[in-house]
Formats: sequence, structure tokens, C-alpha cells
Amino acid sequence: MITEEEVRHISALADITVPENELKSFTESFNAILGYFDILDTLEIEGKLERRLVNVFREDEPTESLSQEDALKNSHEPEDGYIRAPKVI
Repeated sequence: MITEEEVRHISALADITVPENELKSFTESFNAILGYFDILDTLEIEGKLERRLVNVFREDEPTESLSQEDALKNSHEPEDGYIRAPKVI
């Protein structure tokens, strides 16, 4: 069972905010989800699970690209034909 303090710690590690007024509800939901995993752990499976392999990707089909003008249309400050972005260090 996960405590509210552990939820605070996990949310800090995940860099998400769980508001104090939702902490109790979130903790209950978290514990319910973990309970479902406990149920799955009790299943006994005989033999090997086999699944048919299916390629879910479509074939590549060449299409026309955007023109440079269209690609830069929503850019706030294009520079020399490129999208200008802030420096990231």
C-alpha cells in the first residue's frame, strides 16, 4: 500500500504536481491500480503465450514536402530561411 507521503515523493521524482486537495483521491487511485497488478500476479499460466507477429507500420510512400515558405509560415522569427529557436544549454 502506497502512502500519501510516498505519492508526494514519486510525484517529485516524476516532476509532476499533485495538488494537496487531490492527494487523497490520487493515492486511493494509485493503490487501486497496484491492486490490479496484484490480481494479475495471481494468474497461473500454463505453457508459452504465443502471439502472431504483425507489422503495424505502413509502407513508406514518398509525398511532396512543404515548401520552405509554408514551413516558416508559423515561425515567429525566421532567420536566413531557418526557424529560429532559443538556445538550450
